[in-house]
Amino acid sequence: MAKKDGLTQVGEKVGAALGKANREAHLQARKFSEASKIAKKELKDISKRVELLKKQLEKTAKHLKSALE
Repeated sequence: MAKKDGLTQVGEKVGAALGKANREAHLQARKFSEASKIAKKELKDISKRVELLKKQLEKTAKHLKSALE
């Protein structure tokens, strides 16, 4: 078999390092994407709760106003 020259070996090492870095970046992007989906859902739930509390406050204010009149 022919012996690999130094340039080929360096090229393989660089390619392997780039592949590993690309894989790590992809995994981090996937984790970030999943986290952002969860955060978006939680924000939506909080918004719904705020709207319900707002309606409840309006009702309470209305009842209080009528009770004071």
